Amino acid sequence: MTMKLLLASAAVALTGFGAMAETVGIAMPTKSSSRWISDGESMVEQFKAAGYDTILQYAEDDIPNQLAQIENMITNGVDVLVIAAIDGTTLSSALENAHYADIHVIAYDRLIRDSAYVSYYATFDNFKVGVQQASSLVSGLKDRFGDGPYNVELFGGSPDDNNAYFFYNGAMSVLQPLIDAGTVNIVSGQMGMDTVGTLRWDGAVAQSRMDNLLSAHYTDQQVHGVLSPYDGLSIGIISSLKGVGYGSGDQKMPIVSGQDAEIRSVKSMLAGEQYSTVFKDTRELARVTVGMAEALLAGGEPEINDTTTYDNGVKVIPSYLLEPVSVDLSNWEEIIIGSGYYTMDQVK
Repeated sequence: MTMKLLLASAAVALTGFGAMAETVGIAMPTKSSSRWISDGESMVEQFKAAGYDTILQYAEDDIPNQLAQIENMITNGVDVLVIAAIDGTTLSSALENAHYADIHVIAYDRLIRDSAYVSYYATFDNFKVGVQQASSLVSGLKDRFGDGPYNVELFGGSPDDNNAYFFYNGAMSVLQPLIDAGTVNIVSGQMGMDTVGTLRWDGAVAQSRMDNLLSAHYTDQQVHGVLSPYDGLSIGIISSLKGVGYGSGDQKMPIVSGQDAEIRSVKSMLAGEQYSTVFKDTRELARVTVGMAEALLAGGEPEINDTTTYDNGVKVIPSYLLEPVSVDLSNWEEIIIGSGYYTMDQVK
């Protein structure tokens, strides 16, 4: 074979493996949440518009599966990894391999812990998310049940997701003074992420726990509010509450918070069930992430706005924090429909 033919064959082979264009590997946790589907689609669209190839994979909340997917992306020679980790403590070995393969790593919305090989972190102000959830809960309690005291139960996110602690701590910065003052009463006494956390953000687990709370503590008194950090949990909690008669007759629906503005929760709000959610525009998060990747691949410095908050146990990860928006019936149409995130046909 002539040298010219050899070079042509090599070029074809390289093109087949995506080596002629810079490639971004995107590892998402699950398709069970519409939020993560939206994240993945937004990133693929924006990376492709910027001229990059993409590999998008979902691990369906299976940690070994996500590890295998990431290792495969490394083997296939991606130039950047964008990872929304299922368990942010399990990726150290894979990220070390990425480092030695000269692959940049961007943690996407969930902090990757215990690794020096995380380049940047793109997320929302997660402490503020918790503040907004608790503030909305308190506002709803006053509107629906007067001045209190209020019987409230607490739910946390998945203990293997670093964000869950920021959500919980942000919420407790609002609720703890009210608990100390006797305005909010945690009837079950269940507090702290080690007690109220919900592994894998599983709505069925949240529903089962709410069932148990109601049968153990609310046979002769009413629950007024539930702090829920995610819409998928909120739907399970509301199913439990409706199962014992809340929201029917003269038994008012408790105030239930949420996060991610998933369509089913927006519909639940419109039905008078879920009280509020927190809107996080994943299109903007994708935009920030694409910008980070472009800067890294060009040998530049990505735009960041936080250099102190997110210590992953090895180092503080330079981060860009986006602003979350609290949404309820007073502003849902302006925020969610007005921004073009959903159409009216999708939520009606």
